[in-house]
Amino acid sequence: MGSILNPYVSFSGNAREAMEFYQSVFGGKLEINTYGESAMPDAPADQIMHALLATDAGYTIMASDTPPGMPYNPGQNISISLSGEDVDRLRGYFGGLSAGGNVVMPLEKQMWGDEFGMLTDRFGIAWMVNISGT
Repeated sequence: MGSILNPYVSFSGNAREAMEFYQSVFGGKLEINTYGESAMPDAPADQIMHALLATDAGYTIMASDTPPGMPYNPGQNISISLSGEDVDRLRGYFGGLSAGGNVVMPLEKQMWGDEFGMLTDRFGIAWMVNISGT
């Protein structure tokens, strides 16, 4: 697998409800990780740090509850997520997208074992890049 483009939606405390609803509409497998599982300080333990719905039709929707300290702007809290195993390609995308933009989190190894980074491109679009198995 090269890379995949997925929508990533932020919610204000109801990500679980939204993702369970999307699962009822699209079917598929829903995976949920809470802030409590990650031991993120100051975050409500039962809220969603990351949810992934992989549908039988090939759609993937990702979501989270907005972390403490980050603004929640309904209709504006959406990011584009790139993920996969093609290390060079995904690192290249991250570098290219960050040109003239703002790196929010450098692309680096994370607690779940993958490389991950976040940026806002020069047009104000938020991007997340996750490189599996690095």
